[in-house]
Amino acid sequence: MNLAYPFVSERAEHRCEYCHAPELVFNFPFEVEHIVPLRQGGATTEANLALACRSCNLRKGVQTTGVDPSSGAEVRLFDPRQDRWPDHFYADLDTGELIGLTTIGRATLAALRMNGEPQRAARRLWLRLGLFP
Repeated sequence: MNLAYPFVSERAEHRCEYCHAPELVFNFPFEVEHIVPLRQGGATTEANLALACRSCNLRKGVQTTGVDPSSGAEVRLFDPRQDRWPDHFYADLDTGELIGLTTIGRATLAALRMNGEPQRAARRLWLRLGLFP
């Protein structure tokens, strides 16, 4: 296990810092990911580490920017250390869909493909269980 996991997971309240999936319902721990990848000059420091579910971590990969589908602008992705989640995202409690409130939010949703039917169905279930948002 990653030595930073205990600190990073507690700081994130055991939620994916991108899609807010609750770690509790998965049968394995979430991953400690580098917000700015090592190969792009990122460091293994508390300020550059985030807790990510497997889906968000795989889809983010080495991306640090994405395209806002509304404006076509290339913008940086959501940074859990710089940004507040509710400033960029809203969860529709009826559909389970995450809504991007800003260019950063919309670009992150698109880049990480956070609104597929499996993700929305899981969020609706988590809502019924009181585990989301």
